[in-house]
Amino acid sequence: MPAKPKKPCASPGCPALTTERYCERHQAKQLKDRRDRHRYYDDYLRDQKARSFYQSIEWQRTRLKALMRDHHLCQHCLRDKRIKPADMVHHVNEVRKHWEQRLVLSNLISLCNACHNRVHGGYRGESRG
Repeated sequence: MPAKPKKPCASPGCPALTTERYCERHQAKQLKDRRDRHRYYDDYLRDQKARSFYQSIEWQRTRLKALMRDHHLCQHCLRDKRIKPADMVHHVNEVRKHWEQRLVLSNLISLCNACHNRVHGGYRGESRG
């Protein structure tokens, strides 16, 4: 099988070529930035009850079941005949308003970041998986 062609790093102004989205130098920074955003949301915007829920074994198992059911593909993209990997599992009915549905598979949908942001009108991370 031929190797993937190299392309420019997605970090603005970086001249490095890579087979991934970011070169090695910027990959670590992107991961750190993403972790920092999630940590900020968890620490300041999400209540303790929700924070505990998203760290629970029950949620991790249910999330994995939803991803497996959806073949790890974004369901909104798939509906539009595009194949894109899912980055998260979204609660159709928000956890804060429908706590009893937090682990119900029919209330979960696998989405990519772009579709999740469209659902929420921008990054809120509210139902990230």
